[in-house]
Amino acid sequence: MSRIQNFWKERERTQSGSRSIDYKEKIRSHKLTLFYRAVLCILLIVAVAAFLLVQWRDKVFTENVTTSSVPVTVVQGAEVKDLGGSLLLYSKDGASCIDTKGNAIWNLTYEMQSPRISISGETAAIGDYNGRTIYVVNKNGTGGTVNTNLPIRELCVSENGVVAAVLDDSDVTRIYVYNGNENTEEPIVKAKATMDKSGYPVSISLTPNGKIMAVSYLYVDSGSMKSSVAFYNFGEVGKNEADNYVSGYDYLNTVIPYIQFMNNSTAFAVSDDRIVFFNGAERPTNVASSLLEEEIQSVYYNENYVGLVFHDQTGTAAYRLDVYNASGSKVLSRFFDIEYSNIIFHKDQIIIYSDLECQICNMKGVDKYLGTFDKTTSLLIPTSSVYKYLAVTNDSLDLLELK
Repeated sequence: MSRIQNFWKERERTQSGSRSIDYKEKIRSHKLTLFYRAVLCILLIVAVAAFLLVQWRDKVFTENVTTSSVPVTVVQGAEVKDLGGSLLLYSKDGASCIDTKGNAIWNLTYEMQSPRISISGETAAIGDYNGRTIYVVNKNGTGGTVNTNLPIRELCVSENGVVAAVLDDSDVTRIYVYNGNENTEEPIVKAKATMDKSGYPVSISLTPNGKIMAVSYLYVDSGSMKSSVAFYNFGEVGKNEADNYVSGYDYLNTVIPYIQFMNNSTAFAVSDDRIVFFNGAERPTNVASSLLEEEIQSVYYNENYVGLVFHDQTGTAAYRLDVYNASGSKVLSRFFDIEYSNIIFHKDQIIIYSDLECQICNMKGVDKYLGTFDKTTSLLIPTSSVYKYLAVTNDSLDLLELK
């Protein structure tokens, strides 16, 4: 009898273990099924997103549609600039700023014969050539007023309101740096240049944070011409150096009339025969140089790219745009026929436009749009929405969308 009982007990244990194994296997199989379904859904979503991205990237727009419009009056003789997404209007009689809805933000009155302007992000400095006053403004309001006490020859401003000015003082040229966020006559940095030592400063630029200043000098001695690029650091690194000078480079038999910081660590200089790139947040060094065989017509840039416009010599089009990245490598050559008034680098877009025409391509050279404006346009401002732009006309501010 005991043998029979043991038999059935053993059988029950075996069946119970088998049921347990079957149950665990079903759970494992169910989890694997859910996992595979999740992976399949993710792959499907990625594939659809990639397809839509490719479709969007390769989409060519054929028209622009005005989706909204507000009245704006641009007086005759006034220049219009993009000031951090707002509109800066300036002339010989004053300056004003309006937002994208046409509302006035501030107004400034002055009298100038030949206004000079420098813009860095949301900040601008306006001064009169041969004048003695520089007004610092931003998109939210007016800032400080700088009285130089000497005739102004050149000026530039940083995003945080630091102002550098080239001033004429008889046989000495002075380069003064001011805190443009306050009303002041006293510079925070003073330097001077003479033709027999450093040369004459022909171009200046400040980093957006106002920490480093670049100066291009022209020096002529006994018929020999030389250009020098000098960097001055106003931070901890430069305060222990003579005149805050931290690095510099000489270039024989060439003129460098244009130097500009792209961001806080990258600058470029353009001469009559080359473009030179510098990199370094403390002591900028020469990192790249490309010789140019043609005459430059225009220079455009943003924080990532520099564009040089040339007359096309091949007969392909009227102009050629060569685009360089911040490392100094040429990444694109683009031909176009528009009698352009401005070229904008915005994200992956190159926007070339005149008062009546517009051409847009991406950084791979693929055309996205070629068309005309319904009204004469003096300024085109990209928005945060891709392929939507603000167009400033003589009497309105229009929001355009590409279709």
